[in-house]
Amino acid sequence: MTSSPRPEYGETWVYESLLGTVPGLRVSGRTAILVQFLGFEAAIVLVAAVYDLWAAVVPGTVAVVVATVGSWLMLEFSRQVRELPTPTAYRRLLFGSSIDVVLGVFAFVALVTYLFVLDPQANEGGLVTELFGTAPPAVAVALALLVLWDVVYRIGTCWWASVVGLWRALVYEFDPVTARRYRRVDALNVAFAGVQLLLVPFVLDRPLLLATLGGHVVAVVVVASLSIGLGRNGETNRRAPMDRR
Repeated sequence: MTSSPRPEYGETWVYESLLGTVPGLRVSGRTAILVQFLGFEAAIVLVAAVYDLWAAVVPGTVAVVVATVGSWLMLEFSRQVRELPTPTAYRRLLFGSSIDVVLGVFAFVALVTYLFVLDPQANEGGLVTELFGTAPPAVAVALALLVLWDVVYRIGTCWWASVVGLWRALVYEFDPVTARRYRRVDALNVAFAGVQLLLVPFVLDRPLLLATLGGHVVAVVVVASLSIGLGRNGETNRRAPMDRR
């Protein structure tokens, strides 16, 4: 990831904005991602050692990997978008609307409801009991929810970027070079959707979670593929690239 000037607030993901909120603290994206992975992984191993919850280490580590890769792709995605001749309306809708957070909150509430209400009713004890026992330590559950929020927020961001990318492809047309670069940007969302499939082995016996995860991945791939296809078609039928604001 090449270095670039720090973007203005309102033109960043919420995750990016947080990197610059502490006065006097300036960390690179790579450093933040490394700290994110090492910090979560160390916490998972420590909690597993203290409470003898080693069965939770592998799924926890995979979730941290998915979130960390998602962080890197978010930063790479936003960097590439800001380096392109980006329509103002597209940039504001993508970064300034905070819909990524809204989608993350709704998805997280749905996931927590499933874990603590629907899953225990359908499966004796549910996933929480399977991983943390019948009397789960509060610290372990809190850490698990924090990791899950990290994953869910990035999934919501991936979905929002795909939807806004399709809108951009429908509304704007660009010169061939710019259109190809936008297709590479859209492909980052497809890559992240593929990474999320690492979670599938841990939800194979949970049909609702499996269908939700699979449906999300398929939806992102379809929407991103549509925007990529529209961008390719636009190269042969070009008009002024940013007439519409």
